[in-house]
Amino acid sequence: MSFPIGPNEEERLRILLETGALDAKTDPALDKICEEARLHFDIPICTLTLLDKVKQRIKAAQGMEPGETPRDVAFCNYTVLSDEVFVINDTLADDRFKDSPLVTGAPFIRFYAGAPLIFLKNIRLGALCLIDTKPRSFSRGDKAELQLYADRAVRQIATTELEKRG
Repeated sequence: MSFPIGPNEEERLRILLETGALDAKTDPALDKICEEARLHFDIPICTLTLLDKVKQRIKAAQGMEPGETPRDVAFCNYTVLSDEVFVINDTLADDRFKDSPLVTGAPFIRFYAGAPLIFLKNIRLGALCLIDTKPRSFSRGDKAELQLYADRAVRQIATTELEKRG
């Protein structure tokens, strides 16, 4: 599976590395944001993902374990292309995703909504994602609310970076 790459990919990767957010340490504040979003939207899985050159790092999660997946299967590749929340109401009805191993196998994604983690203008580090095993609808208001959670996560990442630099 190939994936789209935005025009600012090299700069996005450089800034992502500079933030230090890819390190293996978990951040309880990011887990809390995932938990709040999962409960608010009444959805089984919420993740916060960061995309490096070849991997999708699941930095925080509720409903599944943090870890990594190959970037070429990451739905978030589409989320980081714009400042808009990216939604797939039914993955089996979308030719881009219906054969994905994340759809045909665990975690059996049927619904995906991802809000970009907008760090700087045209720089989106990853996504705050809602995942369900059944199709769902997602309103414009839902998109706005999910983006607010994503913006909180970006503030947390930026705050952590500032504290490290002291």
